[in-house]
Amino acid sequence: MPTLEILIPRFQAADRTTRLETLLDYSKKLPPLPERFEAEKQLGHNRVHECQTPVFLWVEVDGGGVHIHADVPRESPTVRGFISLLARSLDGQPPEAVARIPNDLLDQLGLSETLGMTRTQGLTAILHRIKRSVATATT
Repeated sequence: MPTLEILIPRFQAADRTTRLETLLDYSKKLPPLPERFEAEKQLGHNRVHECQTPVFLWVEVDGGGVHIHADVPRESPTVRGFISLLARSLDGQPPEAVARIPNDLLDQLGLSETLGMTRTQGLTAILHRIKRSVATATT
């Protein structure tokens, strides 16, 4: 799986339609939420409330590598695709790789103007949650 350092220039070189199609492709690749998180999800734990879509997010740092697990409805493919892109590109990466993710990642991917302000705010909240979770797990 390509890292964000590889994906950002690819997204920048693509047109708007290709960016959205790529995001939709990623939405199909988000693995199901591991069973061990289902009970917490049912209790409403780990929900990203800043996002209008019901997103449940777990971030683990295990053996020096980051692992992101999420549950996102299939009816929200752009949100699902963004989380899948992050989960796949960061899986097993050291916490430092997460710390280096630019806060304006959506702008750098060329997605901000495509997705609209409300969706962009929710996705930015997801990115910040991931970064905070990794920082907390490593301190």
